[in-house]
Amino acid sequence: MAKSKKVVLITGGSSGIGLAIAKKFLDNNYEVVVTGRNLSKLQKVKTDLPTIHIEQGDVCNEEDVKALVLKMEQTFGGIDVLFNNAGIMNLVDAGNEQNQLERQFTEIEINFHAPIRLLHYFLPQLKKSKKGTVINTSSGLAYVPFAQAPTYSGTKAALHFWTLAIRPQLRRHGIKVVELLPPVVDTKLAKDADLKDDNLKPMAPEKMAAIFWKDFTNGKEEITPGLSKQLKLMSRLAPKFIFGQLNKQPIPKNK
Repeated sequence: MAKSKKVVLITGGSSGIGLAIAKKFLDNNYEVVVTGRNLSKLQKVKTDLPTIHIEQGDVCNEEDVKALVLKMEQTFGGIDVLFNNAGIMNLVDAGNEQNQLERQFTEIEINFHAPIRLLHYFLPQLKKSKKGTVINTSSGLAYVPFAQAPTYSGTKAALHFWTLAIRPQLRRHGIKVVELLPPVVDTKLAKDADLKDDNLKPMAPEKMAAIFWKDFTNGKEEITPGLSKQLKLMSRLAPKFIFGQLNKQPIPKNK
């Protein structure tokens, strides 16, 4: 039986960017599944949005991902859109040997390894879909690194180039690849990273989601809201200048 609605799976979808975009998909007649590690946050989303589907799981855990793949196949007959949105940011002073190494490795695992893992296991379902789409949330910092978050910047640059590389490979299978490169958004990630004093002018998640939806529905493959568009341009025209402007204070406070 043909599906009446397209199915989108959004990792890290219980708050922030993921949740704001989930609402856009809901408003446009998608079956929306959001995942995350925090069950109470997922349950609150379900209470607020009764038509949404929630699945608790860890994108870094291979068995969790395999179970999620099976659940999507059994429940919906597979997904049509894989939205790799889960991510974390830590401010790190690479010159401080007291840094917790495992926190940096976890950042790499969530931000970069997880999207590769999810694509690998969901690929058969995406191939089966007539409108298979992969959307990766990287960052405007993929164009110009933020020195206070070196691991984060590195993972987002890696995700950006991975996205560019898989796009022509998946196109031959009828799968579209889209990249969302947000600026600093007013989310828990930005608050936890203590970016409020860095004059990066956080964008409201709802505004960012509106820009995403407009560009996504217009067929754009690289979506650069707000400051990210400027970072992309300046990284080509004046890379040293824009790096200096973004990194006047390269050492995180209290790190």
